[in-house]
Amino acid sequence: MKLFEYQAKSIFRDKGISTPKGKLIRSVDELDAAIADIGLPCVLKSQVLRGGRGKAGLIRLVKDAASARKEAQELFASEHNVHMILVEEAVSIASEIYLAVTVDAVTSTAMLIGCAEGGVEIEKLAATDPDKIVTVKVDMAHGLGAFHVNNLVYGMGLPTELVKAVSGVVRNLYKTFVAYDAQLAEINPLFITTDGTPIAGDGKLIIDDNSEWRHPDYPLSREQFDSQVEFEAAQEGIPYLVFDGDVALMCAGAGLTTTVFDLINDAGGTVATYVEFGGANYTKAVRTMELCLQTPSKVILVVTFGTIARADVMAQGLVEAIRTHKPQQPIVTCIRGTNEEEAFKILREAGLEPLTNTEEAVQRAVDIAAGRA
Repeated sequence: MKLFEYQAKSIFRDKGISTPKGKLIRSVDELDAAIADIGLPCVLKSQVLRGGRGKAGLIRLVKDAASARKEAQELFASEHNVHMILVEEAVSIASEIYLAVTVDAVTSTAMLIGCAEGGVEIEKLAATDPDKIVTVKVDMAHGLGAFHVNNLVYGMGLPTELVKAVSGVVRNLYKTFVAYDAQLAEINPLFITTDGTPIAGDGKLIIDDNSEWRHPDYPLSREQFDSQVEFEAAQEGIPYLVFDGDVALMCAGAGLTTTVFDLINDAGGTVATYVEFGGANYTKAVRTMELCLQTPSKVILVVTFGTIARADVMAQGLVEAIRTHKPQQPIVTCIRGTNEEEAFKILREAGLEPLTNTEEAVQRAVDIAAGRA
């Protein structure tokens, strides 16, 4: 679960990381009070869960109340679904640093990442001059040691006068990472002010979905999603993605789904939406189809392979979902796995043709969407 910047910064402050003074507003009407508290000049920072906000024009520096109101109105009215703006004091910046803690999946360790050149070009720097980005792996069973922090900070080549202060930020960022079961805790940039103080200019915190129950102060909210249907799917733990194509996909598992995506594209088709129909959700056919039908499509393609998730249960659920929601689109099925013979029988009795070849099912769906079948 991705947290908004204002939430991440609140957590950072609790863990001893300094941030600029800021106030969250949800409408232009709240702007004057925020400016009275924060002062001018200030920065208007759109609270959206995406990177590259600065390049997208979603962060604005304003020097007077009139321009602040004008810029805030533009941000709230933009196409980026801005529902909140963090009004933040402008900081006098001498330099910018990149710091992060994430998970190294290969070694099952935490990984500290640092670079003396932070800011909006960090991705480009990673590609053009990767040696400037320092990484240090930490065995979480033993915890963070002073040598880990020293290896990172000195490896970044920071001036001696900054080592102590930045080391403190690294330790507190690691504490945040552990305390919040994070997949990523990032500060980019870490401002170094003209008086040498490190301040988190931005903040990103991604909490592992499996640990959400341990962090009840940060429940899923509608503001984290572009649409109501995506919010509803997330609340039920059903992976759901929206695209702009023609084939609605009910599919089981990330690996199979990725393969089917590629097959659809190779066959000349496009995906309208993807709803997880397998794994822990294999008994949720009625709800899955309800979510699937929220996005316009020309055909519904159901592709599953069940081992623990039984094919006959998925087939019966699909038939029930069709009876409940009465979709107008044609439905193409390729449901394989445990008890698949019974699944085929259930589908045939419901008037559906049970295909057994994924490539054939994909081509059938693409042809239907294109009006060729």
